[in-house]
Amino acid sequence: MLMRTDPFRELDRLTQQLLNTTGTWSRPSTMPMDAYREGEEYVIALDLPGVAKDAIDIDVERNMLTVKAERRPVPRADDVQMELSERPLGVFSRQLVLADTLDTEHIEADYDAGVLTLRIPIAERAKPRKVSIGGGSAQREIRG
Repeated sequence: MLMRTDPFRELDRLTQQLLNTTGTWSRPSTMPMDAYREGEEYVIALDLPGVAKDAIDIDVERNMLTVKAERRPVPRADDVQMELSERPLGVFSRQLVLADTLDTEHIEADYDAGVLTLRIPIAERAKPRKVSIGGGSAQREIRG
């Protein structure tokens, strides 16, 4: 149901983890995801812990699904001295090509406990269906 659009995306993610870089709007970090079919819908779950709901942007253009999110720094008092900062900040993005068998007009999104869940129904035209056999005449008319 999905096609990866960038074969080097995983290499970029590993490099960002090793170098501890933050994502920017021009070069966002990736977000971990699960994708699976559940009954008559396709489910995509993206981990976005610490991201405010209003900092998530979901766009669909034709069959391209784009999810962008920004984890912003928490405002702190001037007298706070940071001892350790491992939680990544910045921009996170994931772009997926959805199959034609999915109904992109009826995507539902839910955000709970730092997980963004997208539910995409399987299109009616992609569901299995029976084909009836019509009654035909035993002989065909021959025209000459």
